[in-house]
Amino acid sequence: MNREFIDSKEFKGINFSEKGLKIADYEYCTFINCIFSEADLSELNFMECTFENCNLSMAKLYNTMFREVHFKNSKLLGMRFESCNKYFFEIDFEDCLLNISSFYQLNLKNIKFKDCSLQEVDFTEADLKALVFNNCDLNGAIFENSNLTKVDFCSSVNYSIDPEKNTVEHAKFSLSGVSGLLNKYRIEIE
Repeated sequence: MNREFIDSKEFKGINFSEKGLKIADYEYCTFINCIFSEADLSELNFMECTFENCNLSMAKLYNTMFREVHFKNSKLLGMRFESCNKYFFEIDFEDCLLNISSFYQLNLKNIKFKDCSLQEVDFTEADLKALVFNNCDLNGAIFENSNLTKVDFCSSVNYSIDPEKNTVEHAKFSLSGVSGLLNKYRIEIE
């Protein structure tokens, strides 16, 4: 079966939760003010696309391909990114709400997070080597058996990381955030 190829198209103000999105390959497309909450995006391929001011909360992502995809000012609550196509997983997030999402066992080396809320996000067993959390809120985020080598947490807040359960060599932390490495010891820092 031949898939449709949709190139350089702008989608504006469409509710795909009701209408659905055609199974196709989308390249250089822009989605602005669109709603995808609880939509089934499985088997879709997005290449060099932008999602701006969109709501993708709880969308289904089985074998969805995101290659060089940019999310800006978007809401992505409860997303299970580990269901995506892992071979071409290159996305970045700017000013996004990603709370209660999961990146379980994913390679996140090519991912960017800037000005994002990542509260209660699951990074268990993920490879985040050299990633930069640029001004992000990581309250309740789960880091367990994660590769945090050279990860930069300096401008981010509210993280709690157990250095004994993660690889943290050469990771960067601000002095004010160091307490997030000591939480398990229940000590008070003033």
